[in-house]
Amino acid sequence: MDLTKTDIRELSQPEIEAFLVGMGEKKFRAAQVMEWIWKKGASSFDNMSNLPKPLRDKLSDNFRFGNVECVYSVASVDGTRKFLFETCDSHRFEGVLIPSGDRVTACISTQIGCQMGCAFCATGQLGFKRNLTSGEMFHQVFSLDRLSSEIFGTPLSNIVIMGMGEPLMNYENTLTAIGNICSEKSMGMSPQRITMSTCGIAPQIKRLADDGIRFNLSISLHSAIDSKRNEIMPINRKYNLAELSEAIRYFHEKTGTRITYEYLMLGGINDSLDDARALTEFTKVSPCKINLIEYNPHPDDRFRKSGKVELENFIKHIESRNVVVTIRKSKGSDIAAACGQLANMKK
Repeated sequence: MDLTKTDIRELSQPEIEAFLVGMGEKKFRAAQVMEWIWKKGASSFDNMSNLPKPLRDKLSDNFRFGNVECVYSVASVDGTRKFLFETCDSHRFEGVLIPSGDRVTACISTQIGCQMGCAFCATGQLGFKRNLTSGEMFHQVFSLDRLSSEIFGTPLSNIVIMGMGEPLMNYENTLTAIGNICSEKSMGMSPQRITMSTCGIAPQIKRLADDGIRFNLSISLHSAIDSKRNEIMPINRKYNLAELSEAIRYFHEKTGTRITYEYLMLGGINDSLDDARALTEFTKVSPCKINLIEYNPHPDDRFRKSGKVELENFIKHIESRNVVVTIRKSKGSDIAAACGQLANMKK
């Protein structure tokens, strides 16, 4: 494949129209091309069967499809499926399907690797290769939707942008991909069924508010004490808790959206009553709910799960402050598909 060609998924309809008219084609052909790209999920110009062969050849001569190909998959005992995708330039990243009752949630990636370096996350230890393009993200979701129908007999019900990478460090591509996924001319998914998770890039959280996003926002907090968060999440040294709090306040005031906090319970690190008090104090900034997550070990790490007593006391304190709290049971840990475990490993 000639990687110097423009990925057709990166073009708008007006751009495709301009190209076709310039090549002597009818303008209406652009709408047909767009339908093949976004509604039918074409992965090749040969798929576009209602276009004349000479037109398909023109498109193929000038553009390419930046597809992602599933090269490996593995199933968990709990039904979770992990997929290893490969890009046209031979980079690899992971996506996950998580079944629950009659629903299936896709956990998708936005980057190849991650530059945030969170101490508890296997992905952060991979280093950073590059951003996924909006077209690659769309094809990842379209592929997972098809796989969900094949494996579980139902299309995707929800998407969580919690896979490899920090989405707000790939802002434009991620929002473009979400726009394409939600478009009625494409998959037509409601933005209310999409949740983006960020480690706390304060200026970009404000930018989300200014852009009037309609999907859900989740903050990977993991500590509400600066000294502790500095150690486990280096981003806190750049945007500390005071800056993050201000960004969350701004976001809520502009969007009215309730924030969800993700809090990974690390034994002996962030699970004391002092940690719980700091957490409930921090979350006063806006209406919210808290998801407590059990820790999923990965090779060569230094952390452990919180004990049962510590977890119970932590929950009791949060509930005593009338804050909604749930325990998110991790799925897929036996195949390294759970929170913080995505590291392009074949298990």
